[in-house]
Amino acid sequence: MHPFWKLLILLCLLSLPSALHKQPWPGLAKAHANSKSTLVRIITQGLMKHNAEGRIQNICLLDSLNNSKQVTAGMVAWLIGGSMSLQQQQEGSANITNIQLDYGRIQMSVPKEWFSANISLEFDIDLRVRPFKNKTATTHARMNLSVEFWLEKDEFGRRDLAIGNCRVEPSSVHTTVLTEDLSAQVKHFVRNFRQNLEKVIPHLIEDQVCPLIGEILRQLDVKLLKSLIGECLHPSREDA
Repeated sequence: MHPFWKLLILLCLLSLPSALHKQPWPGLAKAHANSKSTLVRIITQGLMKHNAEGRIQNICLLDSLNNSKQVTAGMVAWLIGGSMSLQQQQEGSANITNIQLDYGRIQMSVPKEWFSANISLEFDIDLRVRPFKNKTATTHARMNLSVEFWLEKDEFGRRDLAIGNCRVEPSSVHTTVLTEDLSAQVKHFVRNFRQNLEKVIPHLIEDQVCPLIGEILRQLDVKLLKSLIGECLHPSREDA
């Protein structure tokens, strides 16, 4: 083999270890001039990497309601405010579609060493029930999910990342019926579904999104986080 090719192969092999030890998302370890933007970008890319929108879309809404430990059996019948047989419940469907996590509206609050991130999300729910001739009624839902995290000192003065509450703000949950040409019976059905849905769907969203955010945050380097905090609290002239 020609010496040139031997040298080229050797250089490629030497470059492998450094490539394998790169961060999960290239470029995230480099602090941006705007530190809040850096944190937003980290959370955004992490949620996209873990397919947060797909996870929300795959929620089996009716099954989740029936299997919830917080309610008794027959949850779907209670939810819609009427009496339905188990077979009728199984013939119905409630599919989550058109999910939009508004990454552009992720907001960061950084007082001292405490962070608060707010994520806006919205989606449609296509509700179809056989007793109403398979009529599909679409409900639009929107809400804000917030998560808190901070640097915490241990007994030796070392800082570590602590993750606090991750929850959908109850006051931010709003639903709107988009389908207009509905009979009076279906309107009554959808009204009950919508009112009770606002009490249930936030927990299902939290179950899908909060573990992802926790995983993303736990991959943050404490030194990087301290650097970002310093830049947020003492911005350079270029950031002013």
